Parts: sequence; C-alpha cells; structure tokens
Amino acid sequence: MTVKNNVILNHKEINHKIRRIAFQIYETNVDEKEVILAGIDKNGYVFAKKLKSILQKISDINPILCKVIVDKKQPWVDIKTSISPEEYKDKSIVLVDDVLNSGTTLIYGVKHFLNVPLKQFKTAVLVNRNHKKYPVKADFKGISLSTSLHEHVEVILEGKNYEVVLE
Repeated sequence: MTVKNNVILNHKEINHKIRRIAFQIYETNVDEKEVILAGIDKNGYVFAKKLKSILQKISDINPILCKVIVDKKQPWVDIKTSISPEEYKDKSIVLVDDVLNSGTTLIYGVKHFLNVPLKQFKTAVLVNRNHKKYPVKADFKGISLSTSLHEHVEVILEGKNYEVVLE
C-alpha cells in the first residue's frame, strides 16, 4: 500500500476491504437466515448498505438494514434506530461504523442494542484508529492505523472515488 497525498485507502482497496468484511460476516453467521446490519448514521450506514449489497450476492442470508442515529457529541442521549427492538430481538446484529476512534460512539451503540436479548453481537469498522477509551473492539476491520490524536481520518464513501484520507 502506497500512501500518496495522505490517501490511506483508495477506491479499489476500500471495495476489497468491504468485500472481505462481508465474507467475514457471512462466515460468522453462516447458519443464520437474517442478519441485522446496524449502520451508525451517516458513513456507518453507507458502509452497512455496501455490506448488504455484497452479502446478498455471496450468501443466502437476508441482511436487514437498520439506521442508528447517535448524537456524536452526546452519545448517551436517546439513540434512535430505524427498526424497532422487536425486529432485532433474538437476532444476530453487526453494528457498523466507518471509523473506530475512541470507541465512544460504538460503546453507546452497543449499550442501546443490549436492552433486548440477542443471538449474537459483532462490530465492523472500515478504519480502526487504536485510540480507545472504552473497552470496545472491532470484530471486523478493514485497516488498523496508529495515528496521533491530533490527526483526523476522513472516510469518503459517496461518489465514484471512495477514499480514506489522513488529515
């Protein structure tokens, strides 16, 4: 992998990583009929939609999209989901986000889903930054980066050129 103009991952590499993560999700849920892909709004949801598309091509699993709306400045405030708890009760869930930085967003997302019994709970991120302040990990990750706290990782998953850029 060559870093040019602070591009960590280019379009082709991102597509490859999304496909690999979709296969990992399939392998982990091979006996399931349905899997909930709970994407944290905004980029996590876009990432979840891309995972859904690939899962539908490579497996018989019915991936169900769920948008998770979290106030990233106050993640402990009411988290909203596009599907009801009854729809994900006793199911396998994958909580999806673009970047795992401190773990704050993911830990509160996990907490929200634990209000009902689940069959299995996993997390998927495209970029794991290794700056966690909470005991949360990415079960499926595209790339792990050791960055400084002053650097910012931007994930662009829209348009014709996906990129992960270090700023």
